[in-house]
Amino acid sequence: MECNYFGVCGSCKLYELSYEEQVQKKQLYIKELFESLHVKSFETFTSPDSHYRNRAEFRIWHDDDGMHYAMNQIEKKKVVLIDKCPKVVKKIDDLMTPLKRMIESDEMLRRKLFSIEFLSSTTKVLVSMLYHKKIDESWDIHAKKLEDTFGIAVIGRSKKVKRVISDDFVIDELHVNKNLYMYKIIEGGFSQPNSSVNAHMIEWATLHVNNPKDLLELYCGHGNFTIPFAKQFNKVLATEISKSSIKSAKESCEMNDVTNIEFIRMSVEDLTSALKKEREFVRLKEINLDDYDFSHVFVDPPRAGIDEKSLEFISQFETIIYISCNPETLKRDLEFLKDKFEIKNFAIFDQFPHTDHIESGVILQTHQA
Repeated sequence: MECNYFGVCGSCKLYELSYEEQVQKKQLYIKELFESLHVKSFETFTSPDSHYRNRAEFRIWHDDDGMHYAMNQIEKKKVVLIDKCPKVVKKIDDLMTPLKRMIESDEMLRRKLFSIEFLSSTTKVLVSMLYHKKIDESWDIHAKKLEDTFGIAVIGRSKKVKRVISDDFVIDELHVNKNLYMYKIIEGGFSQPNSSVNAHMIEWATLHVNNPKDLLELYCGHGNFTIPFAKQFNKVLATEISKSSIKSAKESCEMNDVTNIEFIRMSVEDLTSALKKEREFVRLKEINLDDYDFSHVFVDPPRAGIDEKSLEFISQFETIIYISCNPETLKRDLEFLKDKFEIKNFAIFDQFPHTDHIESGVILQTHQA
């Protein structure tokens, strides 16, 4: 990837290395970090080194020369003004300049605008515009012109206000293992930012399912992994604390004709207590937890990893599939589980080229399994 802002923009830290050298650097880091856990080999799934991000956020900077996209400089508390970003997918890349020009020429759209967020799918681009001013119906008229001109969906946000011109979601299509999956992704909710690597992650996880019965999934989000997993298991019980993510997951199930998933909006800690019969919860009153015969548990936790109580709980299962966005907390959690489990497969997913970030996947099975 070539970028005019390498060495200045703080977004890319590994710009002095070729992409192959970046991957080798990450492989060496993982090898050294997990050496004490006897991880001798691992699969590596790479990314396109440019135009891979389908989700991006840019600050908006105003000066005497007009309006600009901006990113943080490598030096803190400074910004770099940019015209484009080669990391974003082509749909966003092609939109950035003409969109900026049209906003810049419209006082209603331009004034007090401080950030623009892009979410691209296979079908549409969703643009969220964030303001330091109150926006109302008069703003809608101008934003509708953006939608009509570029064929996009536009949302405006200001303090306690959300203006939706047409849609606040995109429908995305993902091909995995020769299957087509459709997802409804709502603005503001978490979604995987690299579709290519996301497909690799799902494919890897589903290919390592053996002797499936029922699946328990923790941190399910909008059903990114849940829906493909549903093809392999008799029943799936999935939990997530985000109301909007649960809503979009259920609608995605309808689009994919999936009927064997039960989504529960509650924390992992609460679900753990319910499954251990420590507490009863009203939201579980129509679900008989005793009907499930879990053979696998799938976890994709936040960067903080999994709390100790939940780690103790999931250690009762024969197989754990763990996707991690933080190698440090992954190692900590594996250290906790190592006496009962062995690592059957380890993979790294380079979801963020030109950065130090590494996603990992681990298949754990009990020693007697």
